[in-house]
Amino acid sequence: MRYLIVGCGRVGSALAEKLDEDGHEVIVIDENPTAFKRLRKEFRGHVVVGTGIDSEVLRRAGAEKADAFVAVTNGDNRNIMAALIARTEFHIQKIVARIYDPQRGQLYRDLGVETVCPTTVNAQLIRDRLVESSATSTPEIEFGVLTTLVAHVGTTQADKRVGEFEEFERIRIAALIRKGRLLVVSTDTILEKGDEVHAVVTSDAFSAFVQSFPDARKAQPVRS
Repeated sequence: MRYLIVGCGRVGSALAEKLDEDGHEVIVIDENPTAFKRLRKEFRGHVVVGTGIDSEVLRRAGAEKADAFVAVTNGDNRNIMAALIARTEFHIQKIVARIYDPQRGQLYRDLGVETVCPTTVNAQLIRDRLVESSATSTPEIEFGVLTTLVAHVGTTQADKRVGEFEEFERIRIAALIRKGRLLVVSTDTILEKGDEVHAVVTSDAFSAFVQSFPDARKAQPVRS
């Protein structure tokens, strides 16, 4: 199989070496050429200098023929944007992105991108070691009671910042679709009329979100 890995940090380089040892074809992308020094001399894969959110760089790395795609840079937004480009432009079926914000996990899974959150995984592992009798059990990752909602921006919400509609640990707007283009947003992003908002909302904040976006509905997961 051909694996395309964006990010040659500690995780990316270790994953690349393991996949290479298993006999797979591995291509690693990183915008910093010195990052490839982490790879051992025995590494038989290929390296490409560039950013994972550049379609031309991904194409040069062979994304059109990749069987799987992994984004493990240090930035959540870069990982998600790279993963979404891999899915929408190159139609790669198996995609995994590392994110540090667990509240975004459900949203991006609904968009067809599997996510791994080190914070959640590590907390789960520690909890299991503390409360379970068997240290060899496989943990299940729990993201809490979260719902991914979709809503449209009307005249009332337009020209306002995303942060005005968010609540800490209860409501997070992580992406929107504007004129057919998927954007990863920040709290300072200005909403425009007609935007399709994708938000992750806890169960106790559902009514609050609906007050701001009356047409909110549950998002439908993307199917391959």
